[in-house]
Amino acid sequence: MSGSIKNSIPVDVVLEGDCAEVMKSLPDESVDLVFADPPYNLQLSGELHRPDNSRVDGVDNDWDQIGDFDAYDLFSSAWLQQARRVLKPNGALWTIGSYHNIFRVGAFLQDMGFWILNDVI
Repeated sequence: MSGSIKNSIPVDVVLEGDCAEVMKSLPDESVDLVFADPPYNLQLSGELHRPDNSRVDGVDNDWDQIGDFDAYDLFSSAWLQQARRVLKPNGALWTIGSYHNIFRVGAFLQDMGFWILNDVI
């Protein structure tokens, strides 16, 4: 598509990189929707098994290894602050989560003044 916003950033493209850093390159109130799938910070160590002894294929990749809760909170706060800044006044934020992280993210959303309209389960 043609068109661009300030700083010659094309419209309707996927920007790759560290989300908080990439969003710093965007102008204030320039985004209609932020869709986030942040690391869940599962903190798995060893294998995880269900009651029937089948193995759970959990996420144990480096990108999900944030650290302790304080480190995860700093990470979450950084990207949510940038999301808040770049969202238009009537913009929306969708985030994916699991029970490992979504309540921490939800608390930040409320503390930052986001209105949580709905949960999709």
